[in-house]
Amino acid sequence: MPERTSYVQGTPNWVDLQTSDQEAAKAFYGGLFGWTYVDEPVPQGGVYSMAFIGDKTVAAISAQGPDMAAQGIPPMWNTYIAVDDVDATTARVAGAGGMVAMEPFDVMDAGRMSGVMDPTGAFCMLWQAKNHIGGQLVNEPGTLIWNELQTADTEAAVSFYEAVVGLETEESDVGGGPYTMFKAGGRVVAGTMPPASADMPSHWSVYFGTADAATTAGRTKELGGSVIAGPFDTPIGPMAVLRDPQGAFFSVFQVGDQEG
Repeated sequence: MPERTSYVQGTPNWVDLQTSDQEAAKAFYGGLFGWTYVDEPVPQGGVYSMAFIGDKTVAAISAQGPDMAAQGIPPMWNTYIAVDDVDATTARVAGAGGMVAMEPFDVMDAGRMSGVMDPTGAFCMLWQAKNHIGGQLVNEPGTLIWNELQTADTEAAVSFYEAVVGLETEESDVGGGPYTMFKAGGRVVAGTMPPASADMPSHWSVYFGTADAATTAGRTKELGGSVIAGPFDTPIGPMAVLRDPQGAFFSVFQVGDQEG
């Protein structure tokens, strides 16, 4: 189901990139995935570049705020999770062991959101849709295909997302051992696993679809990015871990017959 008009609570529904060079990042991802952009002015100044494939929204790119740049925070992809009532959902965060980093606020007529940190330190946005549901196209080449929470404390993370957004879990084996799947509305919507190295902080990682993981990895290098791992085969298809020229990490997964 690649085209979407709504999302069940608990489903990752949008990703955006906060980067040190917005125009360079737009050129990189446009060259890699074929994205086109519509720049929407934001009240604080600057623009929010909505990325499209055809006439469907797939992601966005924005400039880092000066406070992030001053702190030396690297460019990063953010994961948004759909909720029915962002105020009520955010109110459950502290009691579940998390922290509210940004209290709920309106984003013009697009939606209402907050920013929260789970007990393991992973940050995500909570999004209550108005006119912007999130990604209108997913699970296709060049679009969001998977979100994965990488944390060393799976138990604490699972308890948090169960309590805050009602996610359920099931265990799976994807070839490298047990893997915890998050489910919303009876559907698998994300996953969680330990990070690749013990010194890596907890975070939500972002995967985009590709028709050919090896070709996309090669194109990444041609466009000034780098290949961190892969391409390598997994029981569910080839993938690669990549980094854009400004330093933001992302992964690509070769699209097969997955449902989403």
